Amino acid sequence: MEAKLSVLVHHNCSLLPLNPLRDKHRRFKYSPHVLAFLCRPARNSTQLSTTSSKNVYKDNWFDRIAINHLSHSLQEKTGMRSSKNGYDGLVEAAGMVYRQLGSSKQRELVIQTLEKAFPRPILSTIRDLLPQSKFAREFYAVFTTVFFAWLVGPCEVVESEFEGRKEKNVVHIKKCRFLEGTNCVGMCTNLCKMSSQMFIKNSLGMPVNMVPNFDDMSCDMIFGQEPPLAINDPAFMQPCFKLCKENKRTHKNCTSQ
Repeated sequence: MEAKLSVLVHHNCSLLPLNPLRDKHRRFKYSPHVLAFLCRPARNSTQLSTTSSKNVYKDNWFDRIAINHLSHSLQEKTGMRSSKNGYDGLVEAAGMVYRQLGSSKQRELVIQTLEKAFPRPILSTIRDLLPQSKFAREFYAVFTTVFFAWLVGPCEVVESEFEGRKEKNVVHIKKCRFLEGTNCVGMCTNLCKMSSQMFIKNSLGMPVNMVPNFDDMSCDMIFGQEPPLAINDPAFMQPCFKLCKENKRTHKNCTSQ
């Protein structure tokens, strides 16, 4: 199938791959501002849920505390209670949010939940101590792999070229636990991608572009790179998975959020 090309002109236009880290050992070069996208339709996305094996996770005490905190916070906001425990309860709570609220309200609720978990004075202090710099970008990348693997699954820091210099500012998520659990493109883009990008930028002053790959459920978090507008983001042009539970339950178009 031919690749789809969507171009956003910004002074000197160049073509950047949608997911240049698909081969994790390959180094790549990118601009801190997204100028263009070359993306392949997720033609295999309808097969993924039936051909991919589901990962089994062994959560430790820290993972369980973080998972339950986020799950209970989402349940409090919706006024509903999940009958499930652990990560399954978190996925069910996220589904409640997705069904009850529109896209903007979904993002606001997730951001409020994250702000509750990280007090504003702490975030402000971190922002003052870590202004935009190579050290800050690499610090946030390492921090993400250490403290958020419970949410997204196994991940690693990989090297990229940022403004002509090599940096370890990219987090490669091998197979996103949240996307695997929800099996929904709309929940990925609204509850995770957009909310995380906005929270990190507004709270810490650090732009980050999250680039999900719906073919293999991997994702790249590129710290220091401004994300594209949602209307130009290839992630919002992907069809949802064939076995998406929310699509079957509500018959809504998960990519129209």
